Parts: sequence; structure tokens; C-alpha cells
Amino acid sequence: MYYELLEDIAQESRIRDVNPAVKLVLGLGCILICISSNSFLTPLLIAVSISLVTIFIGGISPRFYLKLLLIPLGFAIFSVIVIIFLRNSGDVVFSYNLFGVLTLTATKGSLNEGILVFSRVFGGMCSLFFISLTTPTTETFTLAKKCRVPDFLLELSMLIYRFIFILIEQAEMIHSAQVMRLAYGRRKGSIYSFGMMAGALFINSWEAGERLIGAMDARCYNGKFSIIGEQSSFFCPALFLSVIFLSFFLVVMIMTDGFNFYGGVIA
Repeated sequence: MYYELLEDIAQESRIRDVNPAVKLVLGLGCILICISSNSFLTPLLIAVSISLVTIFIGGISPRFYLKLLLIPLGFAIFSVIVIIFLRNSGDVVFSYNLFGVLTLTATKGSLNEGILVFSRVFGGMCSLFFISLTTPTTETFTLAKKCRVPDFLLELSMLIYRFIFILIEQAEMIHSAQVMRLAYGRRKGSIYSFGMMAGALFINSWEAGERLIGAMDARCYNGKFSIIGEQSSFFCPALFLSVIFLSFFLVVMIMTDGFNFYGGVIA
């Protein structure tokens, strides 16, 4: 059965063969600019630009990409709402009395701060998805090894990553079997079935771990994984374009420093 996971999408990306270090430089550079920006404009422009690169150059389905953004965007929106009504500074923009008990007040300062936080999260999230959707995990581990990341961290990360997929596959199989038997027809039955699935997942993951250890021992595992990645040039046209991309938004960040959604440029 095919599972539409980030790893599958990354393997099919049009820019999969581009040096992973170049893609990492571009993605992390965009994240740093988003975090450093004092204006909401730069992170939003980065979010739109890097999303267009991911979709049209990387060959990612727009529908899948938008679905991927919905969950983290939902958390970001709720966080921004909390910031808007809790961080009161400046002139009051609007006020609402909730059930005659609680008064919710939004000010210019809280609106500016909330929109800035949202734009930073949005820009950083799109940059992170660019890395995830265009760079296979094996290449990321290879790059980490070249950067002299400790071996035990790499091996632990690889095992955790492997077991995430095992758990997802097992959960999908168990859930499908339960649905076919109408296990989620009632609320009480749904709670019971979910508990049964959690218990079965624990047992199956334990057994999968033992099988993995046995398979590794049979292949003379000595405590180290051999990571073999594809070799590609770091100094390539993609690096030149990435530097231009980052330089442009660095200039935009400097030019729009202090520009707010409500109130214009801070004096």
C-alpha cells in the first residue's frame, strides 16, 4: 500500500538531485531572515516565494502542499489570537465584552505583534517544508555526517525515523481492520477500539524492534551505520541562485525594518 508521506514526495521531487547542502543553505537562510525581520512583509514575501519554488520548481502538488500547511497554520492562528488579546499596548483598536464577564481588547501594539509572529511562523514553516519536500532523509543524514555530527546521534535519529514509519504503517493496518468490523460505530466502542489499537501498536513496535536487532546482528552490525550518499557539486548554478535569493530578501528586510501592519513605520 502506498502512503503519501514526506519521504515519498521528496524522492519524486524535480530538484532531488541538487546538492542537499545548497537546499539546506537556502532553507535555513530563509528561516534566519524570517526570525530576524522586524516587519511582517519580509517573512510573508519569503513564504510566498519559497512556496512557489517548492511547487513549480520542486514539482510538488499544490493541493498536497496546501493540505500540509493547514495543520500548523491552525496552531499559528490560535496562538496569534491569544497574543492579540493578551498583549495590550498602545491605542485600543476594538473591544468586545464576552458574556458580560470578560472584556477582550485588541490594541495597535498587540495587532502588530500578532501579525509579526504569524508572518514569522508562516515564513519559517514554508522554508522548512521546502527542505522536507525536496531533500530525502538519507541525503540529510549524509550531510550531517559530513558536518561531523556525532555518530550516536545519527544512528539514534535513523532508528527513530525508521520506527516512525513502522508505527504509521501498523496503525493504518490496524485501523483499517477495525473500521471494516464497524469498531468505530459508537462512542463507547470507539474509545475501546482506540485503546486496543494503542496496545497492539506497543506490542507490534516491540516485536519490530527485536526483529530489527536480529536482522542487524545477522549483517554483522558493529555499532555504526554506513551512510552512502550521492556525490554532487556544491558550487553549482543552484548555489548562485540561492545566494541571489537570500541577498534580495536580506535587502528587503533592511529596507522594511520597523514597518508594521497597523501604524506604518515606527518612528
